[in-house]
Amino acid sequence: MLASTIGVLAANGSNGSLHTILWIIAAVLVISGIFAIVRGAILWGIVLIVVGLLVGPGGVSVFS
Repeated sequence: MLASTIGVLAANGSNGSLHTILWIIAAVLVISGIFAIVRGAILWGIVLIVVGLLVGPGGVSVFS
């Protein structure tokens, strides 16, 4: 569902809303990773943070 939503937004040429959605997804992933690390799930937290950094539109992005 997420991939189809991103695909539709990219096809419509609405880069502003695509970047906004990617920022929100990235922020949720990174915050979830921080909470996972605090709860003791170190490996899962690191994975979530790395995925959040890869999804985010700033710096490194899988979707660029």
